[in-house]
Amino acid sequence: MQIDINADVGEGVGNEVDIMPFISSCNIACGGHAGDLQSMTTVVRLAKKYKVKIGAHPSFPDKKNFGREILQMTAADLFSSLRQQIRMFQNVLHSENELLHHIKPHGALYNLVAKDEKTAKVLVEVIKSIELPIKLYAPYDSVIAKVAKFENIEVTYEAFADRNYNADLSLVSRQNKNALILKKESVFNHVKHILKTQKVMVITGEKVSIKASTFCVHGDTKNAVEILKYLHQELSNNQIYIR
Repeated sequence: MQIDINADVGEGVGNEVDIMPFISSCNIACGGHAGDLQSMTTVVRLAKKYKVKIGAHPSFPDKKNFGREILQMTAADLFSSLRQQIRMFQNVLHSENELLHHIKPHGALYNLVAKDEKTAKVLVEVIKSIELPIKLYAPYDSVIAKVAKFENIEVTYEAFADRNYNADLSLVSRQNKNALILKKESVFNHVKHILKTQKVMVITGEKVSIKASTFCVHGDTKNAVEILKYLHQELSNNQIYIR
């Protein structure tokens, strides 16, 4: 079995050099919630060195709240902001002779497009405005996945290795103490269970159907590197290979 492990990077933590050897794709902050031209360039070069697929990680333009609060914006303003973030990122990629592999929205935007059709359509229009075919990383059975597929955008279903789920497949809010899965063994068991059963154990104790071919470990999780090293080792021991 082969899977993709992705990480959100370029967000000011500075641990990318330790993360890159253990992932197969990355989502690089492009100025909305974090990141600037210098950080984008640095992380793109690292991804290039380790042959990691490169994705853009746009968000609401809100560095104050790290993109984790919904901003009230018109569709036109949101389109303009997201397009500007991705265009700036593409300029960096062009200068490094690299191509954009995928787009994965960040934080509050990710959660909103998963359920809100109006916002999902804005993001899809942004992706359609890019000339090259681009994949979208999105949650299984989400509004954004359905809208994107209708517009013939290739969707890669994503699950979170280090986050707990509610019964509706939304992520447990970071305000709750059980939002994050921090124990490396628990992260591995969580991923393995999803891969083997196509179900996820949610916080109510139920098992809910889910599909995923890419799994995210957040780069700003305090023990992200430890988790990724352990995942890399234990997945390989179970004949599951990161590609």
